[in-house]
Amino acid sequence: MRLAITGVGAVSPLGVGADALRAGFADPAAARERAFAGESTVLDAEKFPEAHVAEVWGFDAKKEMGPKGHRNLDRLTKYLIVAGARALRDAGVKDGAEFVSSLRPEQIGVCSSTAYGSLDSITELNLVAELEDPRYINPARFPNTVINAAAGYVSIWEDLRAPNATIVDGNCGAIDAALSCETHLAHRRADAFLVGGGDVLTEPLYLALRRLGAIAGGASKWAPGERDSKGLHLGEGAAYLMVERVADAEARGANVRALLAGYGTAFDPPRKQSRLLHASGAAVARAIRGALDDAGLQAGDVDVVCSSIGGLPPFDVAELTGIDEVFGASMAVAAPKAIWGECFSGAAALGMASAVLWLDGTPVGPLFRGEVGRPNAVVVVSVGYYGNVSAVALRAP
Repeated sequence: MRLAITGVGAVSPLGVGADALRAGFADPAAARERAFAGESTVLDAEKFPEAHVAEVWGFDAKKEMGPKGHRNLDRLTKYLIVAGARALRDAGVKDGAEFVSSLRPEQIGVCSSTAYGSLDSITELNLVAELEDPRYINPARFPNTVINAAAGYVSIWEDLRAPNATIVDGNCGAIDAALSCETHLAHRRADAFLVGGGDVLTEPLYLALRRLGAIAGGASKWAPGERDSKGLHLGEGAAYLMVERVADAEARGANVRALLAGYGTAFDPPRKQSRLLHASGAAVARAIRGALDDAGLQAGDVDVVCSSIGGLPPFDVAELTGIDEVFGASMAVAAPKAIWGECFSGAAALGMASAVLWLDGTPVGPLFRGEVGRPNAVVVVSVGYYGNVSAVALRAP
C-alpha cells in the first residue's frame, strides 16, 4: 500500500473542518473542556443525569449544506456529507458544487464506515410503529434506517459516481475502509475515494453501554490506560480523507499531505466461547507489525502511535501491552479520544485525520505518554470490542 492523502474533512465536538482539529491539538486541555462542556441535546437529563458526553455543538446544517434538501436527513448523514465536502474542497477537487480539478464525478467513490449507523432514525421509526401505527412512518425518513444509507447520501449530495462501500465492523471500520479503498484503486474501479466514516451519540446506544457498566459516571476523571479508570465518555464525529494513487495525485498537481503507507489487521478469539467482549494485546501487536511490514517500516521509524485508548481498563491495558511489545515502553502514545470521546468508527476516522495533520506540522496531542516533535511516521490503531484490531501506517510525503 502506498497511496496519497490529498484532503482532510472532519466534523467533531471541536467544530467543523480540519482547522477546528488543529486548534484543538494546540491546546488539548482547553479542547477537552469545550468538547464536554455542554448539556446534552441528545440525552434526556432526567433519564441520564450522570451523562457527560461530547457532541458536535452548534452544528448548523443550513450553514454547511445550504437552506434546502436536508430536512429528512439525520445527524450521521449530515455529518458525513459535510466531512466529505470539506475533504473534497481541501483536496482541490471541488469548489462548492463545482468540480474544479481533472477528477470527474465518475472517477471518485466512497469507502465509508459506521459501527451503529443511524440508530436515532431506527429508534424514531420503531417508536412510531410501536406506539402509533406503521401507517404513520414517514417514507422520506425510512431510507435513513439502512446501514449504508448515510454514505449513499454522500455520493448523491456530492455527485460521486464511482463505487460506494460501507464497512460495518465496529471500532475498526474506518481503518478497514482504507483496505477497501486500496482494493478498488488497484483494480482501477475509480481514481480517488473518500475514506473514513462516523458515528453519532444516541440514547439507545448510551443506555446499552450504561447497562453493560461501560459508561463513566458523571464528569469523573478520564484515566485511560489505568486499571482503576472509570469507563467511557461517549462522543460523536465523522471524518474523511481524500485518497488517490500517488502518481495520479502528482499528475493533477495535488498537494500530497501524507502517504497511506501500510495496513494490518488481526483477531484473537476469546478463551471461553461464552465470552463475547474481550481484548488481546497479541492481536494489537500483530496488527501493528502487519501495517509496518506493508509500509516497509521498522519499529524505530515510527515517531508516535495514535491509540484508541478511551477509558475501559481491559481494552486500554491490552492496547498498551501490544504497543509496548512492538515499540517498547518509551514510544510516544497519543490518546485523542480525550478530546472527542468514544465515537466508535468516527474515532478511527478522526484518528487518521489527526495523523495527517500531525505529519503536516500540527502539534501532536493529547499525549498519553512520551514527547514528540513533528513526526515523519505515525501508526494509527483501533481496537475493537470483539478481539479485532486494525492499524495503518502513515508517512510524510
